[in-house]
Amino acid sequence: MSDTMAGDGESQITLSRTIAANVSDVFAAWTDPALIEQWQVDEAEFDAFEGGTYHYVTFGEEDDEADHEVSGEVLQFVEDERLVMSWVHKDEDDEMIFVLDITFAPVGEDATRITLVERGLPHADAQTRIFSMEAWNAALEQLAELME
Repeated sequence: MSDTMAGDGESQITLSRTIAANVSDVFAAWTDPALIEQWQVDEAEFDAFEGGTYHYVTFGEEDDEADHEVSGEVLQFVEDERLVMSWVHKDEDDEMIFVLDITFAPVGEDATRITLVERGLPHADAQTRIFSMEAWNAALEQLAELME
Protein backbone atom coordinates (compact mmCIF):
# COMPACT_ATOMS: atom_id res chain seq x y z
CA MET A 1 0.00 0.00 0.00
CA SER A 2 1.35 3.40 -0.93
CA ASP A 3 -0.19 6.80 -0.98
CA THR A 4 0.67 10.34 -1.96
CA MET A 5 -0.87 13.74 -1.32
CA ALA A 6 -0.24 16.91 -3.28
CA GLY A 7 -1.59 20.40 -3.45
CA ASP A 8 -1.74 21.43 -7.09
CA GLY A 9 -2.41 25.14 -6.82
CA GLU A 10 -4.97 26.78 -4.58
CA SER A 11 -8.05 25.05 -6.01
CA GLN A 12 -6.90 21.47 -6.58
CA ILE A 13 -5.87 18.60 -4.32
CA THR A 14 -4.62 15.27 -5.65
CA LEU A 15 -4.34 12.06 -3.64
CA SER A 16 -3.20 8.66 -4.88
CA ARG A 17 -3.36 5.33 -3.16
CA THR A 18 -2.90 1.69 -4.10
CA ILE A 19 -5.48 -0.62 -2.55
CA ALA A 20 -5.07 -4.38 -2.37
CA ALA A 21 -8.30 -5.29 -4.19
CA ASN A 22 -9.29 -5.73 -7.82
CA VAL A 23 -10.49 -2.71 -9.76
CA SER A 24 -14.12 -3.89 -10.08
CA ASP A 25 -14.48 -4.24 -6.31
CA VAL A 26 -12.88 -0.85 -5.62
CA PHE A 27 -15.07 0.87 -8.23
CA ALA A 28 -18.16 -0.78 -6.71
CA ALA A 29 -17.19 0.59 -3.30
CA TRP A 30 -17.60 4.10 -4.79
CA THR A 31 -20.86 3.41 -6.66
CA ASP A 32 -22.89 0.82 -4.69
CA PRO A 33 -24.86 2.51 -1.87
CA ALA A 34 -24.58 -0.54 0.42
CA LEU A 35 -20.78 -0.46 0.09
CA ILE A 36 -20.55 3.34 0.32
CA GLU A 37 -22.34 3.09 3.68
CA GLN A 38 -19.65 0.71 4.95
CA TRP A 39 -16.78 3.18 4.60
CA GLN A 40 -17.84 6.70 3.72
CA VAL A 41 -21.27 7.81 5.00
CA ASP A 42 -24.21 6.64 7.12
CA GLU A 43 -26.83 6.80 4.34
CA ALA A 44 -26.18 6.76 0.61
CA GLU A 45 -28.23 7.02 -2.56
CA PHE A 46 -26.29 6.71 -5.82
CA ASP A 47 -27.49 6.49 -9.43
CA ALA A 48 -24.65 4.56 -11.06
CA PHE A 49 -24.75 6.15 -14.51
CA GLU A 50 -23.65 9.35 -16.21
CA GLY A 51 -26.24 12.05 -15.49
CA GLY A 52 -27.42 10.27 -12.34
CA THR A 53 -27.53 11.91 -8.95
CA TYR A 54 -26.35 10.98 -5.49
CA HIS A 55 -27.09 12.02 -1.92
CA TYR A 56 -24.97 11.19 1.14
CA VAL A 57 -25.76 11.77 4.81
CA THR A 58 -23.37 11.50 7.73
CA PHE A 59 -25.22 11.71 11.01
CA GLY A 60 -24.29 14.39 13.51
CA GLU A 61 -22.60 13.49 16.75
CA GLU A 62 -24.44 13.16 20.04
CA ASP A 63 -23.36 16.65 21.10
CA ASP A 64 -26.16 18.05 18.89
CA GLU A 65 -24.08 18.54 15.76
CA ALA A 66 -26.22 18.71 12.62
CA ASP A 67 -26.16 15.98 9.99
CA HIS A 68 -23.67 16.50 7.18
CA GLU A 69 -25.28 16.20 3.73
CA VAL A 70 -23.64 16.13 0.34
CA SER A 71 -25.33 15.74 -3.03
CA GLY A 72 -24.52 16.17 -6.67
CA GLU A 73 -24.53 14.79 -10.17
CA VAL A 74 -22.53 12.00 -11.76
CA LEU A 75 -20.74 13.94 -14.52
CA GLN A 76 -18.79 11.02 -15.94
CA PHE A 77 -19.18 7.28 -15.34
CA VAL A 78 -16.79 4.84 -17.02
CA GLU A 79 -17.14 1.53 -15.21
CA ASP A 80 -13.95 0.38 -13.48
CA GLU A 81 -12.03 3.38 -14.89
CA ARG A 82 -13.33 6.82 -13.93
CA LEU A 83 -15.95 8.54 -11.82
CA VAL A 84 -16.47 12.32 -11.89
CA MET A 85 -19.04 13.92 -9.59
CA SER A 86 -20.10 17.42 -8.67
CA TRP A 87 -19.86 17.73 -4.88
CA VAL A 88 -22.30 20.12 -3.22
CA HIS A 89 -22.33 20.64 0.54
CA LYS A 90 -24.82 23.11 2.00
CA ASP A 91 -24.97 24.33 5.55
CA GLU A 92 -26.79 27.21 7.17
CA ASP A 93 -24.06 29.71 6.24
CA ASP A 94 -22.89 28.80 2.75
CA GLU A 95 -22.55 26.25 0.00
CA MET A 96 -19.35 24.48 -1.08
CA ILE A 97 -19.24 23.23 -4.64
CA PHE A 98 -16.38 21.38 -6.30
CA VAL A 99 -15.70 18.48 -8.65
CA LEU A 100 -14.39 15.14 -7.48
CA ASP A 101 -12.55 13.22 -10.21
CA ILE A 102 -11.52 9.65 -9.36
CA THR A 103 -9.60 7.36 -11.67
CA PHE A 104 -9.16 3.63 -11.08
CA ALA A 105 -6.21 1.77 -12.61
CA PRO A 106 -5.59 -1.96 -12.15
CA VAL A 107 -2.20 -2.89 -10.75
CA GLY A 108 -2.05 -6.56 -11.63
CA GLU A 109 -5.16 -8.60 -10.78
CA ASP A 110 -5.39 -7.87 -7.09
CA ALA A 111 -4.60 -4.19 -6.62
CA THR A 112 -6.01 -0.87 -7.79
CA ARG A 113 -4.40 2.55 -7.98
CA ILE A 114 -6.91 5.28 -7.13
CA THR A 115 -6.15 8.88 -8.01
CA LEU A 116 -8.59 11.32 -6.43
CA VAL A 117 -8.62 14.94 -7.57
CA GLU A 118 -10.67 17.58 -5.79
CA ARG A 119 -10.81 20.66 -8.01
CA GLY A 120 -12.57 23.97 -8.11
CA LEU A 121 -12.74 24.70 -4.39
CA PRO A 122 -10.49 27.60 -3.45
CA HIS A 123 -9.47 27.03 0.14
CA ALA A 124 -9.64 30.09 2.35
CA ASP A 125 -6.29 29.35 3.97
CA ALA A 126 -3.65 26.68 4.38
CA GLN A 127 -5.47 25.17 7.35
CA THR A 128 -8.69 24.45 5.42
CA ARG A 129 -6.63 23.00 2.58
CA ILE A 130 -4.80 20.70 4.99
CA PHE A 131 -8.11 19.70 6.59
CA SER A 132 -9.53 18.75 3.18
CA MET A 133 -6.44 16.72 2.30
CA GLU A 134 -6.54 14.93 5.64
CA ALA A 135 -10.28 14.20 5.30
CA TRP A 136 -9.84 12.61 1.87
CA ASN A 137 -6.78 10.69 3.06
CA ALA A 138 -8.80 9.33 6.01
CA ALA A 139 -11.63 8.33 3.66
CA LEU A 140 -9.18 6.44 1.44
CA GLU A 141 -7.75 4.76 4.54
CA GLN A 142 -11.25 3.59 5.53
CA LEU A 143 -11.81 2.31 1.99
CA ALA A 144 -8.50 0.43 2.08
CA GLU A 145 -9.43 -1.17 5.41
CA LEU A 146 -12.78 -2.30 3.99
CA MET A 147 -11.27 -3.70 0.79
CA GLU A 148 -8.12 -5.26 2.19
